[in-house]
Amino acid sequence: MRIAFLLTQSLESPSGLGRYWPLAKEMGRLGHQVDILALHHDFRALDRRHFRQEDVEVRYVGQMHVLKRDSTKSHFSPVQLYRIALASTWQLMNHALKTPADAYHLGKPHPMNGLAGWIAARRRKVPLYVDCDDYEAASNRYSDRWQRPIVRWFEDWLPREATGVTVNTPFTKTRLQALGIPTDRIVYVPNGVDPARFAASHGQSPVALRQQLSLGSRPVILYLGTLSLVSHPVDLLIRSFVAVHAHSPEAMLLLVGGGDDIAPLKESVRALGLQNVVQFLGRVHPAEVPAFLRMADVSVDPAHDDLIAQGRSPLKIVESMMVGTPVVTGDVGDRRQILADGQAGLLVRPGSASALAEGIIKLIRNPTLAQRLGEAGRLRAGLFHWDRLVRDFMQVYQQ
Repeated sequence: MRIAFLLTQSLESPSGLGRYWPLAKEMGRLGHQVDILALHHDFRALDRRHFRQEDVEVRYVGQMHVLKRDSTKSHFSPVQLYRIALASTWQLMNHALKTPADAYHLGKPHPMNGLAGWIAARRRKVPLYVDCDDYEAASNRYSDRWQRPIVRWFEDWLPREATGVTVNTPFTKTRLQALGIPTDRIVYVPNGVDPARFAASHGQSPVALRQQLSLGSRPVILYLGTLSLVSHPVDLLIRSFVAVHAHSPEAMLLLVGGGDDIAPLKESVRALGLQNVVQFLGRVHPAEVPAFLRMADVSVDPAHDDLIAQGRSPLKIVESMMVGTPVVTGDVGDRRQILADGQAGLLVRPGSASALAEGIIKLIRNPTLAQRLGEAGRLRAGLFHWDRLVRDFMQVYQQ
């Protein structure tokens, strides 16, 4: 079977790196031919736009809806975004029509890849599939009020038009069922990890990384993800760290990642007097991620009890489980299911800075508990390997 994925993000993005790229590789290992047609976060600066890697054909065809450079993310003006959307939609559609596929699969039901895939599927008379891995209408930042209704319309319309839909949370499955989509057309596959990426000895050792960052034996609390407050409440974690610092003055909070809210987060750190114990390290190369996770004593996924958290399957949780670093997160969405009712990680009340602080302090104070949760997470992480999940994902083509 030849499958063409149409993505509105690059393979270096969280969804690209944590879902679509390992999924495509595993589908190739099962004997399928996979093409990825994608938009890039800095298309003009891209040197290699077409390449073949691990039997997957990858082609970047245009600019995605935001611009990312180094650790910063910037948004286009409404006029710029309109022009980019038209050009990128045309390029995705044009390349999709040139790609002889048995099926097109949309990575996220966005307007650009959605319209391109829908037209290509109808022209070529092949099935169209949709992967919903976030609640897009709630989890994106919009520069103009007309944008959210358009995204919401496509997010509801495309799954109805599709032959089958893959989702990564029970919340999204339930939401689509409420829209009238039959249950037998929906396949649930959570986010997973690529074992090879974590087994390979890339990057520095955790000991060398601690030395480089002058951390010594200090307790390290790690947030590794996007610094964008519309979808990731890192401010909640920073507020919680006031109590953590009061309990354990030696503890350090490392914020690893880029985004469009770095400046206000840094200002919040200064206002709370935490500038000596909170470090912003920016984006790191994907190969360095395992070392950062192994180096940390606690990994944190802050969350509110809202539609954004309910509709997200946090990659940072399963990656932390993979290396045996205990996780503290809000008890919302499918996090309880992922962490085996709290046997493989610590669940706290979502949206509460005090509850998040208590959870972090609990693990700092009790190394035995931290080790037990980390080891249970490591064992459970096997359920989220992509060489296992790919077979569940492929069921959507058999519906």
